[in-house]
Parts: sequence; structure tokens; C-alpha cells
Amino acid sequence: MRTFVIEGEFKAGREWEKFTKHISSQNERTAVEKLYSLIGSKHGLKRNFIKIHSVREE
Repeated sequence: MRTFVIEGEFKAGREWEKFTKHISSQNERTAVEKLYSLIGSKHGLKRNFIKIHSVREE
């Protein structure tokens, strides 16, 4: 498995909170899906409240 570093921000109340997440995945697409799932479930957010700025392989 490869590790991807995903940077972006999510809506936390009225503010946008920045994040950097390290995700282990087979490819970039599944890493992004996993990120949406993790942040969405942890903070109770839908995908349109999560903005991804960059995805790079570590």
C-alpha cells in the first residue's frame, strides 16, 4: 500500500478548518474516498463541506 498526503479544509460551524491527513491506500482515488468517509463521519459533514486542495504521494 502507498501513503497519500491530502490537504484541504472543512466547514466547522461558520469557519473553514484546515487539515492535513495521511491516508494509506492503493491509489489516489480510493484515498480521497477514504478521506471523505473519515472526516464526514467524524464531524457529521457531507462532501460539499469538505474541500480538497492537494493530494500527493509520500
